[in-house]
Amino acid sequence: METKEHTSARAFINRHAVLTFYILVFALVWGLPFIIIMIAGPGALLGTGAELTSPSDAPPFVYLTMLAGPLFIAGAGILVIALAYGRVGLRDLRSRLFRWQVGVRWYAVALLTYPLLMTAILFPFWLTSKSFRPDMITAEDKASLLVAALVAGLVAAFFEELGWTGFATHELRNRHGLLVTGLMVGLPWCLVHSPLYLSTDSGGVPLGLYVPVMAFSILLPYRVLMVWVYDRTQSVLMAVLMHLAIDVSAFSLTSAAMVGVPDLIFNLVLGATLWVVVAAVTAADRRKLSRPELDQPRPRAQVSR
Repeated sequence: METKEHTSARAFINRHAVLTFYILVFALVWGLPFIIIMIAGPGALLGTGAELTSPSDAPPFVYLTMLAGPLFIAGAGILVIALAYGRVGLRDLRSRLFRWQVGVRWYAVALLTYPLLMTAILFPFWLTSKSFRPDMITAEDKASLLVAALVAGLVAAFFEELGWTGFATHELRNRHGLLVTGLMVGLPWCLVHSPLYLSTDSGGVPLGLYVPVMAFSILLPYRVLMVWVYDRTQSVLMAVLMHLAIDVSAFSLTSAAMVGVPDLIFNLVLGATLWVVVAAVTAADRRKLSRPELDQPRPRAQVSR
């Protein structure tokens, strides 16, 4: 028999499911390693008494936690669905996850949109400077690198999209238009990834400028497009493929020499191009973007009283 505290907590989760999901995601992906460092000190993890003077000095545990981020995101989404909607919600998630009969054109949109745009923008930059030449071109073992990118990208995409699309996008789309839903999912998605850029070479660009541009310029408009594709297909699989496409492209079409200002400019140009595509989708689908679709919302779990 449920206690009053248990019932009250479940009622809160039922009413604020997306907020609960975001709290769990940030607590797990951001909070856990830094709480351990604050309590035990950096020396407890590093084995030294050295001070943690910059994000790049963070102990290996922090980076292992970042790599485990997709698992945390998936776990948070599945947990909230189980608590708020029970078995009905979990069955619904499974059906949307494996919905593959959506038409060939949506596979093309999911897999080719980002690689084609990135290639089209990268090529003129490459003509002006060799620093934009993808490292994959000069790599000796291209096949192994590509397989590694596909495997790592697929794992990250599959688990992340269980949370971002399978739960958050689906839940918010019942109450908001496509653009608003894209922003409400995209902003947390960008924030979760922003610490990754703290430890990368900014090429002398101040981190206060570098991190926001790298984290938000591309990912935010791309998430809006992901919401649009999901809205048309109701398939989490399509979101997984779109996520895979951006991960593999980022790995195979970038150069280690592309740092600092060139990297910043390229990301801004690509981000602006993605916003143009978002604007085109908005214009073509204005009625859909102005209000939520009149889909039947997913049944909510009944809270015992």
